[in-house]
Amino acid sequence: MLDLSVVIIACNEERIIGKTLEAVAPFAGEIILVDSGSTDKTVEIARQYKAQCHHQQWRGYAAQKNYALSLATKKWILSLDADEIVTEPLTREITTLLSASTQSYTGYRIPRLLYIGDKSLKHGGFYPDAQLRLFQNGKGKFIERKVHESVEVDGTVGTLKSPLFHYAYIDFNDYASTLDKYAQLSAQEFAEREHKTTNGDHSAPKSWRATKLNEMFHPAWTFFYRYILRAGFLDGLRGLKANWIYKDYVRKKISYLRQLSNNIR
Repeated sequence: MLDLSVVIIACNEERIIGKTLEAVAPFAGEIILVDSGSTDKTVEIARQYKAQCHHQQWRGYAAQKNYALSLATKKWILSLDADEIVTEPLTREITTLLSASTQSYTGYRIPRLLYIGDKSLKHGGFYPDAQLRLFQNGKGKFIERKVHESVEVDGTVGTLKSPLFHYAYIDFNDYASTLDKYAQLSAQEFAEREHKTTNGDHSAPKSWRATKLNEMFHPAWTFFYRYILRAGFLDGLRGLKANWIYKDYVRKKISYLRQLSNNIR
């Protein structure tokens, strides 16, 4: 076993959690799962893989993950989402890295291959989508945000070559629904920053995005950039669907922000 804590937050994740845990169980020194009230078999499945299961009421993405980090006891931490699966090449890469006497970096980004349903998206900016997930215990924490939380480490960061498989969405309807939720959360965060700026906190950047012109222009540019310039068309019809939904996500962020900004005024 490696000197590694695998930490996961979860709520009603029985669809994938078994495969997630099966992949890490052979090499993880400990598995810590923080559940926020699952009503399905998430916790039952986790216990089958000897995971330490803890209950914590939902605090938000970053706070929930930071609580999970605080429970880890090993030298290194691998923070996973409940729908992410460590591939065999990534297992070998992590094992080789952590088995060495020294490591070059404090933390490591890991590429993610996104799946919608049972097929992946490899172009248009969906891959490699590298996320900082492997880092020394005590050297990293998640930055507080309403959505798209990320790790900040005290030290240098490298990037691994092998990917995680990210089974995030059941189908394109699930993808669109989730991005709509993210758009609302992102808009709330921008609106709060805008409000702070208006009230004299100039560390909070003004939002230039909440204009009618930008609501038309920015989504169109996003689609062109991702689908044409970043070759999203190489994923065929799936690439078209995914990038069209992503374009609408950008539009919704601006639209929701305009609504919130008008309400604040």
